[in-house]
Amino acid sequence: MSEKKITAYKNGQIANGEEFVLPSSWEELKKEIYLRLNILPEKVFLNDGTEIKDITLIRHKDDLYVSMGENFIKPKNKKPSDWITLNVGGKYFTTSRSTLTSKEPTSMLARMFAESEDNYLFIPSNVDANGAYLIDRSPTYFEPILNYLRSGHLIYDTNVNPNGILQEAKFFGIDSIIPQLENLIVQTNDVPLTRRNVIDALIKSPYTAELRFQGVNLAGADLSKLDLRYINFKYANMQKCKLTGSNLSWCCLERADLSYTNIDGAQLLGVKGLCANFEGASMRNCNFNDPGGSRSNMEGVNLKFADLEESDMCGVNLRVATLKNANLQNCNLRAAVLAGTDLEKCDLSGSDLHEANLRGANLKDATFELMLTPLHMSQAIR
Repeated sequence: MSEKKITAYKNGQIANGEEFVLPSSWEELKKEIYLRLNILPEKVFLNDGTEIKDITLIRHKDDLYVSMGENFIKPKNKKPSDWITLNVGGKYFTTSRSTLTSKEPTSMLARMFAESEDNYLFIPSNVDANGAYLIDRSPTYFEPILNYLRSGHLIYDTNVNPNGILQEAKFFGIDSIIPQLENLIVQTNDVPLTRRNVIDALIKSPYTAELRFQGVNLAGADLSKLDLRYINFKYANMQKCKLTGSNLSWCCLERADLSYTNIDGAQLLGVKGLCANFEGASMRNCNFNDPGGSRSNMEGVNLKFADLEESDMCGVNLRVATLKNANLQNCNLRAAVLAGTDLEKCDLSGSDLHEANLRGANLKDATFELMLTPLHMSQAIR
């Protein structure tokens, strides 16, 4: 029969135990305990509190708790190390127990690693081969959470999406950071995209693909000389953008705000600009004329105080548009649809309006000096 090794502790303790080979008799066991622990054993218990009086019931590797007559006292756990290693999605993080438990005492992490034994405690997760606690979450979004618990400040790389951090904060119950993240997300959504953001999207997509920039904020962005064909800018905020020399052909600009934008020399073939706002925009030398026959639709557009001098607007649809005080000098407006358009105080000097439809247009105080061809209107000027 092989030897049985046991470890004896004083009642109520888990430290300073003595390991030895189990003797063959009860009396020899008590003597061994006395020699090793320096106490007269009256009662011997297993770690579940069961009192042992028969030596044959003791198994190999059992822990024995010895008293001098008092009842069993549950031993206090060893004080855990103050340093904890977490394996979060395959990435290791080492931190102190106090970091995880002090700032957010009711959070999931605090409950997992708190030393008290109240109802808030969770059982820690499984550990890997290195003894690190396994947590199946994204390390990218967990790291800012841990930094917040360490310093009290939200610190994260600029390439990390705050929405992901917010979801982690909600999962782990880090409540104090949630309002800060929600405010940050609102502010981030209001920050205009930059030229770099747009270029990053362009280089990942073929020019025939319809990129969706619908409703985005591009205010003040420098998008000059970029190939922006086929992009959906519907409802986008493009105030004061720099679009000089850019190619916006076949873009959707429906109800977009391009007020006070510089679009000089841009290509606008087949553009869809229904009810867009171009008030005060500089659009000199723009080209709307598609040799292939497609026509730009600028119906209902706001071009008040816009400067379109020397632009080629052949066949463009400007029905019921507003061009009050706009500069259309020397423009090619052949076959353009200007029916119902408000051209009050608009300067059309030197423009070509051959076969243009001006039915019902408001031409009050409009300027028509040096016209290339006589006006042809099927309905009287109102």
